[in-house]
Amino acid sequence: MAPGAARVDLSRAPRLLPVLAKGVLTGFGKRPRADAGVPRTRLVLPAVRVGLGRAASYARVCGFQATEPLPVTYPHVLGFPLAARLMSAREFPLPMLGLVHTGIEITQYVPLHPADTLELTVFASGLRAHRRGTEVVMITEARRAGALVWHDRSVYLARHRTPESAAPPEPEAEQEPEPEPRSLPVRATWRLPADLGRRHAAVSGDYNPIHLHALTARALGFPRAIAHGMWTFARCAAEAVPPGTPAFRISAGFRAPVLLPATVSYAYETTRTGGSFQLLGGPDDRARVHLEGQVETGA
Repeated sequence: MAPGAARVDLSRAPRLLPVLAKGVLTGFGKRPRADAGVPRTRLVLPAVRVGLGRAASYARVCGFQATEPLPVTYPHVLGFPLAARLMSAREFPLPMLGLVHTGIEITQYVPLHPADTLELTVFASGLRAHRRGTEVVMITEARRAGALVWHDRSVYLARHRTPESAAPPEPEAEQEPEPEPRSLPVRATWRLPADLGRRHAAVSGDYNPIHLHALTARALGFPRAIAHGMWTFARCAAEAVPPGTPAFRISAGFRAPVLLPATVSYAYETTRTGGSFQLLGGPDDRARVHLEGQVETGA
């Protein structure tokens, strides 16, 4: 444990909905800035059992073919209530309402199984400036019999006015063009139903209203409900990780929300160290990239 860090052991995972409601209230009046400190608290669930039924339900919704080994994204689901509790605290420097999940990197060191007993630890590792606001890096670790077996590094953005965003735009001739996403071969097309957000909420516990119904999503600025970013990542991970791979690293950046219902395309290309993947805006629309990432085997 890092010097000065305070370990807090919990007997059970926090209930996510009350924690999210608390985060709305504690966010009022916060003024995000990258040089603020983050709480040193480390929340720990010492003995977490997944269970085959829960793992199977999650696997079905996210497109994993089996629960053995455990879907690589499932420990994130187990740890997210702890991350939410940390981010909803009054002393947390960023308002929880409006945080956007912009990136994730998961390292699996050995296969995990639904029958495992895991110790989960979640903490904030620090803040960093972003041209659109301030980002926080949240770490989730899973240990089995004391050994680190799984690690998640998730980045969340609090959007706010920055000196860069407030500056007048440069003349068009002086601006560097945005890099075009590299085109990858499309491997599959998926039709996502309007109730996908509700189905994923039922197996993940994330009942954020932007994912549930068009009415609740419109109240928060979206024309329709949007798919959970973690569903898009999990669905791609189910395809991108070769079956039987014991250790690997998989990462992705979330680029644009997927409005439900939708038709999306999964693109993948093998690389020297693993593979690259994208989730695209539809079978014929290669312009919008919702997510892009990489998988590295032998992590």
